[in-house]
Amino acid sequence: MRTLRRLITAEVAVAVGFVTLAFLSMFSFFDLVDQLPAIGRPALANTSLGQVAGAALGAAYQLPQALTYVGLLIPTHLYELLPITVLIGTIYVMTRFAQSSEFTILRTSGLGPWRALRTLLWTGVGFALLTFVMGDYLAPWADRTAQLLKARYEGNLTVGQSGAWLKEKQAYGQFAVNVSALSSDNNLVGIRIYEFDNQGRLVSFTRAESGQFEDDDAWQLSKVARTEFNKTNQVDRMGLDQYRWRTTITADMVSAAVLRPDRMSTLDLFYYIRHLNQNNQAADRYEIEFWKKVFYPISCLVMVVLALPFAYLHFRTSGISGYVFLGVMVGISFFFLNILCGYVGEIRRWEPWITAALPGSIYMLISLSAFSWLVLRR
Repeated sequence: MRTLRRLITAEVAVAVGFVTLAFLSMFSFFDLVDQLPAIGRPALANTSLGQVAGAALGAAYQLPQALTYVGLLIPTHLYELLPITVLIGTIYVMTRFAQSSEFTILRTSGLGPWRALRTLLWTGVGFALLTFVMGDYLAPWADRTAQLLKARYEGNLTVGQSGAWLKEKQAYGQFAVNVSALSSDNNLVGIRIYEFDNQGRLVSFTRAESGQFEDDDAWQLSKVARTEFNKTNQVDRMGLDQYRWRTTITADMVSAAVLRPDRMSTLDLFYYIRHLNQNNQAADRYEIEFWKKVFYPISCLVMVVLALPFAYLHFRTSGISGYVFLGVMVGISFFFLNILCGYVGEIRRWEPWITAALPGSIYMLISLSAFSWLVLRR
């Protein structure tokens, strides 16, 4: 049995590797073609609140930078593609075994349905761990680095025309914070801070051209214009070169508001969701992404179970291209269903964990039904 397990695991791993390499090559080619219009443009930077200067500040965006950007997108593509490539690669191996009667020989050697299922599940566990590592560690770092690299040549990272809004409660009041953009060196650009007391009255308004994350509990603001409203209806205005504002809003929280939530790690999503809940802000979208991060690696197990019944098909003359194409269609349908459930769950206000688990549950039910009917009954 150990020899049979090694044989199946090795064949599946090689097939999945080739399929993954093919998909990554295709996606990287598309990414590079998408970057071609930007090659040769001069580097730009934001000189004031959300405005891009027209003067070149350094070397233009050239082919080496474009290739680096495309390379940094590979971990994200790998994370998104792994369940699909696992399905396609496993289907290819199982149908090839069935076509050459190798699987019949394996069955006569003692490889029963449940042993075959356990073997594939252990193989799927390895792919699930790889998916978790890619999605929780390498992909968030690589995607953030890629966006900052692109921002260095095309301007700062922004969220629409209004920027990113954050909220924070403190013992003596609450703050509404607006950040127009993040610069390529991870500094803040175009900062507005509204301070309210516990009765909801505006206490102060602070505007800064830029800022830095000094430590875990403060921002260092530069070129500050501060307006204070006291209880006697007097308004005090002052201009400061530097101003230290104490806050618990970290760099990861600002990045979460500026960057896409599906590019964040599970731990960063957890901390940001807790921050939103503490400040009575809507966190449904981030909760759905959090549970997607939890359940998405498990989909690799679903895919290997879905591929096992193909080994019990009996054919000799027909090719396996049709079954591989079927695997591609099933994988694409899973990818789109995963996206669709996220949007529908957010609109319909479903439980986040149910929204994230629904696509995998549907395909697991299909996998177990096919396994029960084709393998056990026949």
